[in-house]
Amino acid sequence: MPLETEHVAQGPAVPRRPATLTPLALRSAELHPQSPLGRWQSLNAAATIPHCLENLEATGAVQNFRRLAEAGPEGPQGKFAGPWFADTDLYKTLEAIGWEIGRTGTATWNDLLAELATLMEKTQAEDGYLNTYVQGVEGEEPFAHPDYTHELYSAGHLIQAAVALHRGRQDRRFLQIATRLADFVAKLDDGEGNPIIDGHPEVETALVELYRETGEKDYLTAAERQIDRRGHRSLEPGRFGSLYYQDHLPVRENVEALGHSVRQLYLAAGATDVYLENGDESLLRAMEKLWDSAFGTKMYITGAHGSRHRDEAYGDPFELPPDRAYAETCASIAAFQWCWRMLLATGEARYAEEMERALFNGIAASTSHTGKAFFYSNPLQLRTGHEGSDEDSPSERLPWYGCACCPPNIARLIASLQGYVATGTETGLQLHLLHAGTYAAPGLSVTVETEYPYDGDIVLTAVGSGELSVRIPAWATGATAERGDNRLSLESGQYWRTEVEDGDQIRLTLPMPPTLVRADDRVDAVRGSLAVTRGPLVFAVEQADLPTGVLVEQLHLDPSAPITVERVTEDLTPVRLRLSGIARPLEPALYAPYSTGTATSEDSVSPTSIDFTAIPYSAWANRGPGAMRVWLPVL
Repeated sequence: MPLETEHVAQGPAVPRRPATLTPLALRSAELHPQSPLGRWQSLNAAATIPHCLENLEATGAVQNFRRLAEAGPEGPQGKFAGPWFADTDLYKTLEAIGWEIGRTGTATWNDLLAELATLMEKTQAEDGYLNTYVQGVEGEEPFAHPDYTHELYSAGHLIQAAVALHRGRQDRRFLQIATRLADFVAKLDDGEGNPIIDGHPEVETALVELYRETGEKDYLTAAERQIDRRGHRSLEPGRFGSLYYQDHLPVRENVEALGHSVRQLYLAAGATDVYLENGDESLLRAMEKLWDSAFGTKMYITGAHGSRHRDEAYGDPFELPPDRAYAETCASIAAFQWCWRMLLATGEARYAEEMERALFNGIAASTSHTGKAFFYSNPLQLRTGHEGSDEDSPSERLPWYGCACCPPNIARLIASLQGYVATGTETGLQLHLLHAGTYAAPGLSVTVETEYPYDGDIVLTAVGSGELSVRIPAWATGATAERGDNRLSLESGQYWRTEVEDGDQIRLTLPMPPTLVRADDRVDAVRGSLAVTRGPLVFAVEQADLPTGVLVEQLHLDPSAPITVERVTEDLTPVRLRLSGIARPLEPALYAPYSTGTATSEDSVSPTSIDFTAIPYSAWANRGPGAMRVWLPVL
């Protein structure tokens, strides 16, 4: 399809139809290099993306393309390597590269991009189809098993990679490959006029983004058809049923978060993208109800989603066991992306609030301080004696996985992270995530200086004039703003709006006292326990910080005792908390009789008073495997 050369959007999600909020261009937002997120972006570029590329070579994901591109008359030699969706790990890494080039202009990967574009051009079928599993495994046919082969899911990630590379470096080779594939997808149906849908939603949001990039309305129409067709039980239910594939109810009727959590969240992001372009209010209303279910009754305090290991799925409302949390990293990323689209659609602060929660907790915990090891699932408790580590039951981060969806997903999000901080128009700028950096709308640029999320002091300096809107987090009770001699009290949980002129400087103070949080009584798994937060950060107690002979399981928090904030240097995190409580003696038997009387046995051991340390949940397991818990029993 022809490209609209006059319309080249630069951010990770840029609606064509006017939305409530308008994203900034990719290079109009810059995270301060020494800020927590700026350092993460640098680590992502220097370590995570190269690590992904190394493992994609080692595991055969790139070779899958070479064996098809180089096949002679006798067909491809060797065997297909990896899971049937192995292509997507390469595509997500390419997307990360596209955003990183857009951010810095680096030429580091130019030769690699040329090689991969050539391989894909040679591999792609004449009709536009491209999938190295189906094309490279004897007996496989396109869309013979759409419930599990992930063909449209893979196509979606290729499309998103191509869009990122086009926005980041004006690369037309990948975009041409993607448009040929999208043209094929747009015409795809079951022979009776019904579009073929995929067992793993994702192509919906990719098709919308390709429409945004090219102006070709067939891609938006294809996304609409995918949304309309889903939920009619057209896929084989398999061992986990139609819920697993998000094929149990039509999208507009499905108002409870159910089934495979990543599929649910990607589908919701795609449906919201469709609403943003066609204005179908029935989709927005359904997404608002679905969001209330997912974030109001089924989300962990860390911003993680999915409590069941069996099918990587949502459980019942309030079924949130901390030790059995599946909490897949990809689900937190998908939730972040959906919240961004809901924020663009409505401008409501609650969506940015949950983006921040996930980013600093569930997503941040996924990556080691080296940038080369990752969690697939993210429990909120790890027991003493837990042995081994794998993607379903981790005790420490691993360098790679058999199902390696999470590391490249992390890479693509972090490379584009500055694109999610602020929005703007010719009349003003809106700050949604309070990160140090510079953010420029057409008439107003603002520099943010802060050590947030470890400190609540934030200095905003304006260049230009217009309306500045700043989200005041819901936890920031007592927030104030100072401009010159004026000091204002700010209401938390919403946006503070003020007119600024060139050179204006505003100091925001967001109080960050440590806070004890209790769960709804319906979350039975943590009844009688409290979590500790400070600002947007959730804290955890790790075995590495306890004295010899004291186990995490022995700790009971004293909620009446003061909590001390410690600033530290040369550590994994600049902030730690000192808590107080007791360490109960371990019971001599698995089940001990309970008595309401006072123990008088000479052998009884009294609890020991103890002060102990809590670190941000995002930093746990960087000192090796060991027990950890977020929810602490109270005295």
